[in-house]
Amino acid sequence: MPLITPDHHHVSIEREPHTDEVLARGGDARAAGILQRSAFVAVARAHDSYHRLPLALSKDEQVLHAARAAGLLTSHGYTVTTDPEFAPSRQTFAYVTLGQQVAAVAEQIDRATHTQEVAEALTELTATHDGVLDSARACLTVAAAWIEELGDAADPARADRLRQLAEYLDHVRWDLAGMRNDLAERHIVHPRRTVCPGIDNNEREASVTCSCPPTLPRPPAPPAAGPPRRTR
Repeated sequence: MPLITPDHHHVSIEREPHTDEVLARGGDARAAGILQRSAFVAVARAHDSYHRLPLALSKDEQVLHAARAAGLLTSHGYTVTTDPEFAPSRQTFAYVTLGQQVAAVAEQIDRATHTQEVAEALTELTATHDGVLDSARACLTVAAAWIEELGDAADPARADRLRQLAEYLDHVRWDLAGMRNDLAERHIVHPRRTVCPGIDNNEREASVTCSCPPTLPRPPAPPAAGPPRRTR
């Protein structure tokens, strides 16, 4: 859950003196993702939300994860204040997450002008064995087997739920694969998304204008059908 604070570009990582918990406050949805990748868990209460490190971590592990989070947040442009023990090293913690790689597929689709380009992008999601959705399904299945024998009375039910989600994800992949195949068969240029020859993709000057004719406006959507009238 994204943190809601007055300043979305500032994050504080401090040890709470009364409970000895390591808490992170501030930031936005992106900062929340960085914190979660650094072992923090989200906490949402009626009038407050923040992240904290798991209670079972040792002091050394707390310092390691908190410093890592501070370094990652700083490298992504956030202003970070920490207790001295959590100050990050000079090393820059920057990496491309799996989620960012999948988001690049969305950007590829958004720039596409031909059905073949979108079909190729969707293939990354729908491919068998190593596509995104098939790999995600494998993660859920493996996690179910791992959690099932963890020892808690509720673990078998948690494992069953993971397997249900994995099966649902498989249905999503099949449906999406059908749409991908349809786009590949059509093999046409999008009527309202064409490549612009007037400006090079690497052009950085703001004053450059496009020499292409303007794109025709999209037709208005048809009005939604109202509820059927009652007849006597």
